[in-house]
Amino acid sequence: MNQLVHFKKSKATEPEVPRETGRTNDPARTMAEILTVATHEFADKGLTGARIDEIAAATRTSKRMIYYYFGSKDGLYLAVLEEAYRRMRAIEADLHLDDLLPLAALRKLVEFTYDHHRDNEDFIRLVMNENIQRGDYLRQSKSIQALNSNAIQSVRAVYERGVAQGVFRPGLDPVDIHSAISAFTFFNVSNRHTFGVIFQDRASQDKAQTLKREHVVELILRFVGHSVSA
Repeated sequence: MNQLVHFKKSKATEPEVPRETGRTNDPARTMAEILTVATHEFADKGLTGARIDEIAAATRTSKRMIYYYFGSKDGLYLAVLEEAYRRMRAIEADLHLDDLLPLAALRKLVEFTYDHHRDNEDFIRLVMNENIQRGDYLRQSKSIQALNSNAIQSVRAVYERGVAQGVFRPGLDPVDIHSAISAFTFFNVSNRHTFGVIFQDRASQDKAQTLKREHVVELILRFVGHSVSA
């Protein structure tokens, strides 16, 4: 009798999984959909302005369910950051830069980064918002730090091969190379609206973007290489 009572008490203390309203019970899919909607919400409104109620409504879930999966609003925001970086680095890993000659590998990396940033404004806005937070949330994530460490190692491998083959000049820090690539490709998206208004720039047009992409590639190749023709 005592054992039965004890069992019932233990069951009562277990956290109950919130039921999904009008949805198939698929936690992995639900979490993925929440992350997708939350990515746009945080990118558009920042951490402070984003509303969990709106994310819940758009995903046909509930505030309680979101907190069950992610713990808190801060936890969801951090999960969004981690997923954004994970996706980018996963695609980056599929470039197979080690299979290419150094110049071709560096060109491909710059082109990929340019295209990714141009086509994923939410990612740029997330990074901008995290800079407003002074990197506090990114600093908490060991997975993001590991992902970015791998990205630097990839640049290092390409650069060191290029130096060994005499096509890249020695003495550069791979972090500086990565920073230069990020600077040109990030600015293209982060400042497109203000830059466009101030200078009546038409950089968002396809033809202008194609030309600017080539300019960025050439700038990076000339920065890293000896007298190199892009």
